[in-house]
Amino acid sequence: MKFQPLALQDAPLLHQLYADTPDYFRLLGTQLPSVGEVEQDVQTALFDPRRRLELIYLPDGEAGRPIGSIDYKLDFPDAGDVTINLLLIRGELQSSGLGGQVMQHVEQRLPTRTRRMLASVLGDNARAVRFWERLGYRFATDARPVMTWYAKQLTPPLSPAPAHPSLSRH
Repeated sequence: MKFQPLALQDAPLLHQLYADTPDYFRLLGTQLPSVGEVEQDVQTALFDPRRRLELIYLPDGEAGRPIGSIDYKLDFPDAGDVTINLLLIRGELQSSGLGGQVMQHVEQRLPTRTRRMLASVLGDNARAVRFWERLGYRFATDARPVMTWYAKQLTPPLSPAPAHPSLSRH
């Protein structure tokens, strides 16, 4: 898999990914964000040095069309934590095992200081809960009706990961 840090000019690609995954927004009871709203979200993410927003591609996949995106934050809420804000796989590719593969790749690239992974699940999303539980995450915090949090302890700590440009920014 190839992970490309999202730049502001990539907002239309992220918007198209959202458009290709309408069930997610229906589940949340919200409208698909406009390209302008996606640009604002990307710009906000770029101002946070701990936040990572990446497009995900298959090495032999369709040129220029991401299979998904991931939004996560290092050392949040505490030092050594990584919080997954959103993992989104394009609608027609969901339930194909790609989400689990993405998370394996993400875990391999995390800083060695990472001790715990957290995943936020927005709304009443039983499918997302099952996904995170299959990956070893357990219920951690109830912040309903907005979200619930699931956590996975990484013990022993992750082995040293190769340097990755999107993870070495300060």
